Amino acid sequence: QVQLVESGGGLAQAGGSLRLSCAASGRSISTYAMDWFRQAPGKEREFVAAVRSGGTTSYTNSVKGRFTISRDNAKNTVYLQMNTLKPEDTAVYYCAAARVSIMQPDYWGQGTQVTVSS
Repeated sequence: QVQLVESGGGLAQAGGSLRLSCAASGRSISTYAMDWFRQAPGKEREFVAAVRSGGTTSYTNSVKGRFTISRDNAKNTVYLQMNTLKPEDTAVYYCAAARVSIMQPDYWGQGTQVTVSS
């Protein structure tokens, strides 16, 4: 089992930055792909970014060039640096761990709220 706890959410102004962290426990995340998803009010949960065990990354188009996902296996932690935030980035952000497919995680965190004001 992998337990995931997100932190770093909050209120930011449009154009600002936030850094989300996801601390894992229970086992090492080094062999897992680590994801960030988000869910805005009234919308489906959507994929945001992933970093695979080998370090390659993927992003949804709407965040490319603004968000950066990274991992520190020694700290068992994953990060999402969010720059040039937009009001449409407002959502609950979830960290997830996937053994096989980045789009089908096996473990989820509880989420952290990000609100971007215009």
